[in-house]
Amino acid sequence: MAQSMKAMFLVFATLLVTTKGFVVPSVQPSMTRQVLGGRDVSCRASFSTSGMWTSGLNFGKSSFSFYKGFENFMSPFAPADKEEFPELFTLPKGVYEVSLSKPLGIVFEEISESATRKGVVVTDLVEDGNAARVTNIQKGDVLVGMTAVKIVGAKWERRMIPARKFDFDTVVGAIMSNDAKWGCQNVVMMLERPSEADSTKTDEWLEFFEPPFDNPWKQQQ
Repeated sequence: MAQSMKAMFLVFATLLVTTKGFVVPSVQPSMTRQVLGGRDVSCRASFSTSGMWTSGLNFGKSSFSFYKGFENFMSPFAPADKEEFPELFTLPKGVYEVSLSKPLGIVFEEISESATRKGVVVTDLVEDGNAARVTNIQKGDVLVGMTAVKIVGAKWERRMIPARKFDFDTVVGAIMSNDAKWGCQNVVMMLERPSEADSTKTDEWLEFFEPPFDNPWKQQQ
C-alpha cells in the first residue's frame, strides 16, 4: 500500500524538477549486430542517422529535435531507407505508442524482480483519468520509451528516449520535463505488453533512439 501511495503521489504531484539537468542514464552499447525482421541489421552501422543528433550551435535545430510521434519523427528519412530497412519504420510486435496530457492518470511502480533490473510497470489506471479514457493501456504493461526535454543554454530538444532501465525518479523527472513552456502539450510514451512482445528484440530496436555518448543528452550541463 505504501509503495502504491508513493507511486500515485509522484505521478500527480507538481515536482521541482531541474529540466536542464536531465541526463539520460548511460548504457553499455551492444557489441553484437542486431537481428531485426529476420535479417542482420545494425542501426548504427548500416543505417545512416546523420543529422539526427546535434550538439553545440546546432543543438535543437535539426528535423529530429522535437518528438511528436513515431511516424512524424521518421518522416525526414528518404523513401529508399524505408524500403531497405522496413523493420526500423515499424514499432516492434507488442509495443505501442500513446500521447497523453498531464496528469497522465497512470500509476507506475518500479520493477523489483532483481537488484540489477530497473524500469517501471503500470499497476493501475485512475478511474476516468486521461489514460483510462483515451488509450488501451493495461495493468502489467512496461514503459520502454518516453519523451523528455533537455535544455542547453537557450536551446532545447524533446526526444523519445529508451526508458527500460530508468528508475522511478528518472521516469518522474522525464514526465515533468514535458512542460508547456517548452511547447509540450503531452507526454509521448512507448509501452510494451509482455505477453505479446519479445523484450530482447524491443531493446535492440530501441537502440536507434539511444543518444550518442558524446551528445549533450548524456552530459550534465
